[in-house]
Amino acid sequence: MPGTVQSIERAAAILRLLAGGSGHLALGDIARSLDLAKGTTHGILRTLQHVGFVDQDRVTGHYQLGPALPHLGSGYLDVNELRSRSINWADPLAARSGEAVRIGALREGQALVVHHVFRPDDTFQTLDVGTLLPLHATAMGKVLLAYRATGVAPPHELDRFTRRTIGTSRALADDLAHVRENGWSAEIEERIPGEAAVAAPIRAHGGLVVGAIGISGLVERICDSHYQPRPRLVTYVRDAARAVSRDLGAARR
Repeated sequence: MPGTVQSIERAAAILRLLAGGSGHLALGDIARSLDLAKGTTHGILRTLQHVGFVDQDRVTGHYQLGPALPHLGSGYLDVNELRSRSINWADPLAARSGEAVRIGALREGQALVVHHVFRPDDTFQTLDVGTLLPLHATAMGKVLLAYRATGVAPPHELDRFTRRTIGTSRALADDLAHVRENGWSAEIEERIPGEAAVAAPIRAHGGLVVGAIGISGLVERICDSHYQPRPRLVTYVRDAARAVSRDLGAARR
């Protein structure tokens, strides 16, 4: 049986100490309480601060629990923050691709559209913000499912929307494996006949997938003559996803 990771145990002990005491402790107090060297304690605190689990008071230098911890049980990242960090990249993606852009997050076992940029033309379009999309039949949903955002499990029943909708758990598992391998997902007439979409994961601190960004439009615009997403569109989507991820604190990829 493999041993435990000492640095994680120490980080957990620091979090418990901050949660159980006054909530405002100096570096020396934390080090003495846990019988750790100040240098070791400071390194762990800096890492916890970087991921939002610990805050440091600028005046006193004391440490307290950070704002990210309360969100762990509710999807880690508030959808308003996801939207605000993504909005600067959604408009340029719509302009580059010429297609509608949607940003989604996992909610209630579905993909919630938190932001929607219309396709930059004069055609009639309806706003999708607040719409819940099926995970197995949409590009954004498959991204969230592939990376198991907040530990979501695949749906037990796969509703069929078109003849191309994934209908079995094995087929879905194969598709999700391709998503993880390629770093993006496609949806080709799986929810709406004649429409296609491409999406990529949005990551936060530590690489955790907290959302997805994608484009959608008519199959003939999204796909080439081989019925595959056009490579340049895939590149546009992945570039936008990386940009949003960097804004959320994810490491560069």
